[in-house]
Amino acid sequence: MPIYEYRCTRCGVKYEKIIFSSSASAPACPSCNSDEVEKLISVPGGMGGSSSVAAGPCGASKASCGSGFS
Repeated sequence: MPIYEYRCTRCGVKYEKIIFSSSASAPACPSCNSDEVEKLISVPGGMGGSSSVAAGPCGASKASCGSGFS
């Protein structure tokens, strides 16, 4: 089930909705109920993202991992 991100062009609120059909129209804004919304481009979860903080063996950043991390 894909989750799509939208932004209302009337009030500016950003929101997400699960859309079950590719032919479904964009959902109305939950804040002002406007149908003047645009679909935002987003990166799928777990894809293409990277963190600038290196994780150590304990799952934390290098700074808070303790002396066993080199």
